[in-house]
Amino acid sequence: MKNVFFFIALCLACMACTDVEKLAAERLDMAQQAFAAGDYNEAKLQIDSIKILYPKAYEARKAGIGLMQEVELKEQEKTLAYLDSLLGTKQTEFAAMKGKFVFEKDEEYETIGRYLHPSQVIEKNLNRSFLRFQVDERGAMSMTSIYCGTRNIHHTAVKVSTNDSFAQTPPSADSYETSNLGVQIEKADYKWGEDDNVMGFVCLNKGRNIKVEFLGERSYTTQMTQADREAADLVYKLSQTLSAITQLNKQIEEANQKIAFIKKRMEERAYQTN
Repeated sequence: MKNVFFFIALCLACMACTDVEKLAAERLDMAQQAFAAGDYNEAKLQIDSIKILYPKAYEARKAGIGLMQEVELKEQEKTLAYLDSLLGTKQTEFAAMKGKFVFEKDEEYETIGRYLHPSQVIEKNLNRSFLRFQVDERGAMSMTSIYCGTRNIHHTAVKVSTNDSFAQTPPSADSYETSNLGVQIEKADYKWGEDDNVMGFVCLNKGRNIKVEFLGERSYTTQMTQADREAADLVYKLSQTLSAITQLNKQIEEANQKIAFIKKRMEERAYQTN
């Protein structure tokens, strides 16, 4: 009698295993169909469901791992194609813009150059107190406050204002002073995001009169010219394009690294299978 019960239990277990493998295989087939249709999210959901619902369906789970790698590879290849397309668009946009700017780079001391508006190059602004705007090749925008006068004011910050609002930088972490033929020259640099929105304020108010105050031991006040306001706005637009190019290049590099990793895993799996 015991042998009969054992035989019945064994048959039921075999039937259960057969049903599990069959149900898991159906899920795998649904995943393959979704993959073929380009519905990668659905394919991954079906593959994950095999592991959750049928943990003992070893053959289906094994096949699911291989299919998941194919899905992940296709996803990354699709992402890479999209990023390449965006990059091409931004590079075309940059090519149309860069001719409007002057590029400066000291090849001996600098690894990254910067773009300035032609109206703000040093040669055209000798002995003038003003705010100069520039953007480096990676898209990082910055501002330099330049004061020129017969005596020092030792400024480290600037305030810009219209009739009804203002913005003011914190003290600059990078300022220096010099002199030339009796003219005292002071410069202070401010990075985008560390300027308490002074650059953004100038761009938003490019069509209005803006007062500039150099703040230090003494203060000096001047009016921002229309050319300087326009320069700030154009440099900002260039920074947006260059920042996008930098970010896209980073994302493309990450996508290529993921593709290489997935392909390596697929090769290892194929080797183990054989």
